[in-house]
Amino acid sequence: MSEESIRLVTIGRIFRRRWRLLAVLAVVGALVGYGASVVFPPRYTTSASVLLPGQWEERELLTQVDIATSSTVVDRAAAALDWKGVGGAELQDQVAAAAADGNIIKISGTADTPKRAQQLSDQVAAQFVKFASRIAGGGTDSAAATEAQSLRNQVEETNRRITDLANAADPGQTVEGVQARTELEKLSTSLEEAMTKLDEADPANNKAGMVVMGPAARPTGEAPPTRLQLVLAGAALFFLLAVVGHLAAARTNRRLRTEPEIAAALGSALLGTVEVPGEKRGARRPGAGGARARLRRLLGTDSRWDLPAPPRSDDEAGRLLRYRRVCARLRDQLPAPRRLLAVVPDGDEAARRAAGLLAAEARSDPQLRVVEVSVDRPIVPDRDTESGALVVLSAGNWTAEELAGIAEACADGGHEVLGIVLADTVHARDTRSAGPPPDDATLALAVPGQATGGAV
Repeated sequence: MSEESIRLVTIGRIFRRRWRLLAVLAVVGALVGYGASVVFPPRYTTSASVLLPGQWEERELLTQVDIATSSTVVDRAAAALDWKGVGGAELQDQVAAAAADGNIIKISGTADTPKRAQQLSDQVAAQFVKFASRIAGGGTDSAAATEAQSLRNQVEETNRRITDLANAADPGQTVEGVQARTELEKLSTSLEEAMTKLDEADPANNKAGMVVMGPAARPTGEAPPTRLQLVLAGAALFFLLAVVGHLAAARTNRRLRTEPEIAAALGSALLGTVEVPGEKRGARRPGAGGARARLRRLLGTDSRWDLPAPPRSDDEAGRLLRYRRVCARLRDQLPAPRRLLAVVPDGDEAARRAAGLLAAEARSDPQLRVVEVSVDRPIVPDRDTESGALVVLSAGNWTAEELAGIAEACADGGHEVLGIVLADTVHARDTRSAGPPPDDATLALAVPGQATGGAV
């Protein structure tokens, strides 16, 4: 298909002519989504928040997130929960953690029931706090701890010496003595403040103070994807795949639609285009009573969607005039007696009806014998008294290779393709200006391989 495949009119045509099929596929997709929801039971998710007091850098928070979901913490939580048949390896995929604003670690737990999801989140949060406190309290570097303690001792010793110097200073009220004692007191105060800040900045004091900000809330709804989401997703997916499949099939379609292409494939000239009234809805075609045919009619796939809507014809007299003109061209082209083999591709209902109407309108001049030929393995009866072959077909149904095969089959049977007639399906008007030929005017079709008979 050309640029038309990406236009909205093409998608609208799919919706109009394939809405039954699209609806059925959407229902099938919904059923598949429902089946997936049965295979994968509902899941529930909740989270517990852990507050990390003090100053934390981003990389330190990410480290705490990794610790919260580590196998050590999860294994301890699994041992504390003691769920039958559930260990740390199974819970590893059901636990997640993320850093939030305000130095908060959110630990999420997912389980098959709301109660278990709540228990899992709370237990992992509790084990994380215990494990992190243990690391902060007993895992600090021994050398750094020794150096910090030595620094505290030096500060305390300095503070005592300052006090002794202040006491040993000149007890008199001289200006120099008062200034000396004042400076010593300021120095002592500064050392005490430095000591306090040192204690506050100790990682063992700050980072060991993690707290769980309350129990996790029990979830009230399923975690996505829910059953409804799976059903809707299945219906939407099948619907879109059906539309995309139609567009892809139309783009890769190699069936010939124009008159020059069809004439070139068959190696003959076009004698004319005849109109065939479209069958009314509900009318049965010959041989269309099988289960597959009924299913195609039910889904609306018994007709092409990528062809324009059939136009409205003028009246029956105008349609018959087109048949008479084709017959007149054949009479002018062939000497008497005029006998032709009308070749119709098997399955081309419009062409079959057009060939029958053409044979009835010709009234044995020319005398037409209609045969249906399979496009897969075309076999045309050998030439008897016919002067050649007339190919009757509808546009947009056959590829160049299939039409070339029909032309070769005609040549193998000794028939020269003298012309081509295209059958165009139209909407018949209710008013009729001339009496139409009776329905039984369409003569029986000859089967390839049978003995040649009289006129059809």
